[in-house]
Amino acid sequence: VRVSEDVAAWVDAQDGHTRGWLETLPGREALVERLTELWDYERYSAPTRVGRRYMYSKNDGLQNQSVVYVQDGLDGEPRVLLDPNSWSADGTVALSGSVPSDDGRYLAFARSSAGSDWRTWSVLDMETGEELPDTLRWIKWTRIAWMPDGESFLYTRFPEPEEGQEFQALNTNTKIYLHRVGTEQSADVLVWEDPSHPEINYSPAVTDDGRWMLLYGSTGTDPRNTLFVRDLHEPLAAPVRLIDDFDHGWGVLGNDGSELYIKTDFEAPMGRVVRIDVRRGLESLEEIVPQEDMPLRSASLTGNMFVCQYLQDVKPLVRMLRLDGSHVRDVEFPGIGTASGFKGEREDTETFYGFTSYDTPPSIYRYDLITGESTLFRRSAVDVDPSRYFVRQAFYESKDGTRVPMFIAHRRGIDFDGENPTLLYGYGGFNISQTPRFSVAVAAWMDMGGVYAVPNIRGGGEYGNDWHEAGTKLQKQNVFDDFIAAAEWLIEEGYTNPDRLAIYGGSNGGLLVGACMTQRPDLYAAAIPAVGVMDMLRFHTWTAGRYWVDDYGSSDDPEEFAALRAYSPYHNIQPGTEYPATMVTTADTDDRVVPGHSFKFAAALQAAQAGDAPVLIRIDRKAGHGAGKPTSMRIEQYADMWAFLAEALDMEEPQL
Repeated sequence: VRVSEDVAAWVDAQDGHTRGWLETLPGREALVERLTELWDYERYSAPTRVGRRYMYSKNDGLQNQSVVYVQDGLDGEPRVLLDPNSWSADGTVALSGSVPSDDGRYLAFARSSAGSDWRTWSVLDMETGEELPDTLRWIKWTRIAWMPDGESFLYTRFPEPEEGQEFQALNTNTKIYLHRVGTEQSADVLVWEDPSHPEINYSPAVTDDGRWMLLYGSTGTDPRNTLFVRDLHEPLAAPVRLIDDFDHGWGVLGNDGSELYIKTDFEAPMGRVVRIDVRRGLESLEEIVPQEDMPLRSASLTGNMFVCQYLQDVKPLVRMLRLDGSHVRDVEFPGIGTASGFKGEREDTETFYGFTSYDTPPSIYRYDLITGESTLFRRSAVDVDPSRYFVRQAFYESKDGTRVPMFIAHRRGIDFDGENPTLLYGYGGFNISQTPRFSVAVAAWMDMGGVYAVPNIRGGGEYGNDWHEAGTKLQKQNVFDDFIAAAEWLIEEGYTNPDRLAIYGGSNGGLLVGACMTQRPDLYAAAIPAVGVMDMLRFHTWTAGRYWVDDYGSSDDPEEFAALRAYSPYHNIQPGTEYPATMVTTADTDDRVVPGHSFKFAAALQAAQAGDAPVLIRIDRKAGHGAGKPTSMRIEQYADMWAFLAEALDMEEPQL
């Protein structure tokens, strides 16, 4: 990558100063030691059945990357299928995707280096463990869709970027190719392209019965897409446009012959399941599962039932329904938390799911689809006592009177004297819901005496499409108002005060923190904007930024320009202002939110700071937006963050 010598010198000087400052903080080494102890526990993914085998990932504790295992039956002897820790000495080459063929013979898998969104896909023989010579490059965000023959698959790739522009150039002009196992990428067959619409991102899929090839087209991050279908039983058939606009989301769950079962928000903003006959198009649409008064976040066709995962006041509700939409049963969960999983095949009689919360380490359950019985399959043994912690859900009013939920977690027995060090975390965008998940880093924060609060602000998907859209484009200020109101509520309720309150968020959450600290610098003592989108007038000109126009709008539109300029963190820094202690974080190979956002914001903030609070920027090397980051790097990152906050919030030396 071509980098200005002046910028490189600035980066080295800034990061060197930050790390030197952090190393002097009392308690930092104790934090590294305690976080290392906490992280040292076995972590499993839910198993996936592949033919007669089960595949899952496991991390022994401090491995930089999780290892993929396979075994015959649930009681079989596991063997290593992929060990990404052998791919690099420092753990910065990660497994970033894997898709087995339907017959379990092959595994397509992706490597990513230094946290980049670019993926290199390869193929493994699952029987012998041999990696085949297949090497597919210039790929981001693709689905791998195995064809019925089990010897070939569809994938999406971008044109090769100009030398030096790999981490900066816009990503446009996707094409779908067919790759046959054992051949060179240069021999791949072009299946689909749309040169007249370079902004459309196309993605392939194939129905489980191998009958229909599906081509999804999208222009941004919103779940709105077109849909083409092609009958694979007809060799000369061309793709037929089933959905021809970008007004709604359409996700195929499965099919019976020419009838597709589809999850959609068409005429149902909370989501529903419908049936459409490919031969007759939308005129044949028949509702199977009506929308509820809570959002349908995902659905699958498993065990010949629809498994519908809802959020009910941001708590999980999973409903099993027959193919005619009649109710079978709901799955019960042990409390406030996050449920995930329930994937499988049409003929399966079992599935697996996970449950977790701030006070509940990850647990995996086997679910009998016939009886509805849940059996604990695996539970992580973490060196924490869950009974020490208390998790609650509260509701507060935002600036415009909107009722907003918030999760709050802390050690039991704290005093509500307004003196608790409190970390307010937020995201608020892209229809993403913030539900409680276990984190050893959050457990360490609570052990330090800290309160951890996560408001479900607008822009997310907690209450469906309307909740999301109320935090987008010309209404984006609602997101910041919700977050600021959460801070004020925590103060009013006696949790904390402005001298003991910090805010933290990453990516779109980094934008949130940047906007809120420039709008209300008096409200917080510390801020950590991580890998944030800080220049709202130019974000759409770099790498994946063009996709975010769905949520943010574009400065190319005069009305949206005015809204973006009004809150853009970089453009709203005011010289002579006392800003909270700030540690901006980014990474040198982040090709999603390019590090220039953070560089500019940190430099401008340092120049404008009128108070004594430090303004630092921490820059990870050989790292990206966050995915695939090695365990050792994560431990160092959280130790730095918690030590920084302990200093800024005047906390006692951590008693861990």
